[in-house]
Amino acid sequence: MATLGAMRADRGADRDAEGGAELVPNARTARPAACILSASLLLVGPVVNAIQRGLLHPTGAEDHHEAIFTEYAASQAWVATHFAEFLLVLVALAGLLVLCDELRREAPILALLAAGAVVATGTAWAVLQAVDGITLKQAVDAWVAAPDVERAIRFADAETLRWVEWGLQSYFRLLLGVTLLVLGAAILVRLLLPRWLGGLLVLGGLLSLAIGFSVGYEGLESSVQDAMVIGFQLVVFLFAVGLLIVGLRARGRAPGNAVARR
Repeated sequence: MATLGAMRADRGADRDAEGGAELVPNARTARPAACILSASLLLVGPVVNAIQRGLLHPTGAEDHHEAIFTEYAASQAWVATHFAEFLLVLVALAGLLVLCDELRREAPILALLAAGAVVATGTAWAVLQAVDGITLKQAVDAWVAAPDVERAIRFADAETLRWVEWGLQSYFRLLLGVTLLVLGAAILVRLLLPRWLGGLLVLGGLLSLAIGFSVGYEGLESSVQDAMVIGFQLVVFLFAVGLLIVGLRARGRAPGNAVARR
């Protein structure tokens, strides 16, 4: 009778989970502390980066090279803002690694694939920032300072580096998209977190892939691409806020126990 009662209780808990109960007291749930840490990193990195870029990074028509190169050359904060951007995006990627580690308990293969994609994304990001933040700056400075007979050659050098940046930006976005798709799939398949969080990651992954292809074909500037970037940023922000709320609510109601599963 005790066994039968336990079985009925387990079935009742499963029905509550499917019906939207907030806590599922079993091992197949994400730990609140990991959710809070991952969400915090995903919020702090992009938000602080957006602030520092707004303050320090020159703006203009990215694909009108002569005008934008002139702005880059005049910027005294160019290298510093790119160092900051490099570190802050790595903070966000660290948040994804924390999530990979947490999902590893129930989705080891998907978590491993996602972690590998995060590392590849970080590598592409490092190379992109080296080219954009240092190499391109040196090239545009040389173009501005060159005598008239050398200006055309120096400008061509800077444009070549800009096109290298296009390629790196494209593949960075593609790799980030793959990362988010795999993480979203892990959440949807194993239900360690609410399904809607997995859905947001899948949507963010698709948007990142679309941006990557757009950069590859159109460069850094297009109205459609601008809209997709805004949508991507909103999706990632909503995911991070949602993950933080899930972690905080779970910790408040059952410390060290289960996280919501819907």
